[in-house]
Amino acid sequence: MLHAVEVKPDVYWVGGVDWNERNFHGYTTDRGSTYNAYLIMDEHPTLIDTCKPAFAGELLERVREVVDPACIEHVVANHVEQDHSGALPAICELAPNARIYASAPHGVSGLAAHYGDRNYVPVKTGDTLGIGKRTLSFTQTMMVHWPDNMATYSDIDRILFSNDAFGQHYASSKHFDDEVGLPEVLAQAKKYYANIVMPYSRHVQRALGALEGLDIDVIAPSHGVIWRSHVPEVMEVYERWSSLRPENYAVVVYDSMWHTTEAMAHEILEAFIERGVPARLFDLKANHISDIMTEVLTAKYVAVGSPTLNNGMLPTVAAFLCYLKGLSPKAGWQGRVGIPFGSYGWGTNGPDEVADVLATCGFDLALGTLSHQWIEDAASLEKLQEVVASAVGR
Repeated sequence: MLHAVEVKPDVYWVGGVDWNERNFHGYTTDRGSTYNAYLIMDEHPTLIDTCKPAFAGELLERVREVVDPACIEHVVANHVEQDHSGALPAICELAPNARIYASAPHGVSGLAAHYGDRNYVPVKTGDTLGIGKRTLSFTQTMMVHWPDNMATYSDIDRILFSNDAFGQHYASSKHFDDEVGLPEVLAQAKKYYANIVMPYSRHVQRALGALEGLDIDVIAPSHGVIWRSHVPEVMEVYERWSSLRPENYAVVVYDSMWHTTEAMAHEILEAFIERGVPARLFDLKANHISDIMTEVLTAKYVAVGSPTLNNGMLPTVAAFLCYLKGLSPKAGWQGRVGIPFGSYGWGTNGPDEVADVLATCGFDLALGTLSHQWIEDAASLEKLQEVVASAVGR
C-alpha cells in the first residue's frame, strides 16, 4: 500500500517517489527525486499538481487512501512541465467535472498544447479560490523557471505550495526537512538552484518580494522534502543565492592532455589557498558539470583551463562552458573574476576560446588569458602563482 502523508490536518502529500532518477535536465540526481502533489480535503476537495505520467498509479493509490478520486472538484496546475502535470489526463478521466486552474496565459496555453482543451480556468496574481473553510490565493512566479510558473497559498494552513522554488531532487522515505536533516536538504537545494533556477535569479528576487507578505508556516515544493522546521533558513539562502552576491571562494576547473594544464590548475589552486581564499579543484574527467555548477553558484573566482586540441579547446571543457553559459544569469556575473588558462603547442586557441566564453558570461577577465607553451617549468609556475595572487581582493 502506498500511503498518503499528512502535512497538516486535511492536507496530504500524495505524490510519487522516483528512487532511480539519475539525470534530470542534464544534471545528475544521485539521490533520485520526488514529484510532489498535494490533496486538500475541504468542502471541495482540491489537488495541487500531479506528477510524471509513469507515476500516475502511485498518485492515484495515495489519493484513494484519503478519498475517491472522483470526488476531486478542483485541480491547481502550478506548472506545465510533465513532471508536474503528467498525471492530469488520468485525474480528468476519473474526475471529469473537476475544474483545472492554471496561470494566465502561459499555463493555460501550455496545458492545452499538452493535453488538449479541457476548459482550463486562467488565474493571475491576486486571484483566489474558495474551497470551503479555506481560501487559496495565487501568485504568478514567472520565469522561476518557466513563464507559466505560479505558487498557491492556503490561508488557514499557512502552506505555500511553491512549485519549483525551494525544491530539491531528493528521494527519501522521509518527507520533511527535520526528518532528513538541514545540511543534506540545503545541499540538495543548492544543487537544484544552481542547475535549474540560477539563470532566473532576478525573477526569483521578484517572486520573493511578492511572497513576503504571506504568513508561511510550511513550504511544500514540487520536488524533494517539505519545509516545516527550517522555513526561515531556506528563505534566507534563496535571498542570498538569488542576489548573486559572491563569496570569497575559488573554483578551478580543467582538463588536460599531457599534464601541463593540470600543473597550471594546481598552481592556481595553491595561489588562492596560500592567500587564505578557500578553493576547490575539479578535473572534468572525474567530476560532473552539474556538481561543479553547484560550487560556481557562490564562487567569486572561477578559473577554467584547457589545452589546445585540433585548433580549439578540449570537448570536455567546451561542454562545461556551454553548460555554464546556459546557466549564467542574464545580468551577468557582476563582481566575479574569471581566469582562463591553459597550455598550447603551436596555437593558443584552446585557452583563448575559454576566455571568449567567460567574457560572454560576464566575468571580469582583468588578468587576461594565462597561457603556457609546451611543458611547464618551475619558473613559469611560480610566475603564474604571482599573477593569480594579484586577483585576490579584486
